[in-house]
Amino acid sequence: MSGATFDFSGHTALVTGATKGIGRETALALARSGCAIAATGRSPDELESLKSEVARLGRRCEIYPADLGDARAAIAMAEHFCSLLDPISILINNAGVSYPELLVDLEVDHWNATIDVNLRAPALVSQVVARQMVRHRAGSIVNVASMASATALPEHAAYCASKFGLHGLTKVMALELGPSGIRVNAVGPTVVLTPMGVQVWGEPAKGDPMKAKIPLGRFAEVNEAIDAILFLASDAASMISGELLLVDGGYTAQ
Repeated sequence: MSGATFDFSGHTALVTGATKGIGRETALALARSGCAIAATGRSPDELESLKSEVARLGRRCEIYPADLGDARAAIAMAEHFCSLLDPISILINNAGVSYPELLVDLEVDHWNATIDVNLRAPALVSQVVARQMVRHRAGSIVNVASMASATALPEHAAYCASKFGLHGLTKVMALELGPSGIRVNAVGPTVVLTPMGVQVWGEPAKGDPMKAKIPLGRFAEVNEAIDAILFLASDAASMISGELLLVDGGYTAQ
């Protein structure tokens, strides 16, 4: 649960990858802060569960299942929400995939899927939503990147390529959309202790060497990533655009 306090009353946020982990908790944190939610992900059942939970918070939640690895599906989802909910004032491009493997073992299908979901989808979804934001001359877009947007990680060739690309995309979007009053930023977490993060990094044999490279000596809690996302989406960051906010415990300071 987010530990910071923000007021998003009167706003509507589109959150991709909202069925689990950071995406789901971001959607719930926004709803607790007064925001209406548009949520997408691949699982209809998990989207329905999120909708019910947001409803218990007294907020509206519209859902649309979509596989963002499919370009047409990504565009159709964004167009659906822009037609249904005008205006969408906040966009959280959170959906992402990762297939850890050495470059010499990299499978082309994994490369394509990683680039399609992590880089192409944010561009296509932002394109649709930004057109609406430009008409209203307001909006905030937060791309959920990674510390892998700023540093290399072994066995993450495709992932680093996609996240470095997302960092660059964030800067171009900030330049192009800024004159219309739209801010665009990215958040770059280290390993976040979502259920999946715990599953992948929970074993000391794998997790401890990575934590040893983090000056703070630990991985990020979910709320620490979410608070950074909400901060950049909020008016508290009204003069911040084109930035990558690293939530990495100092990993990239070395």
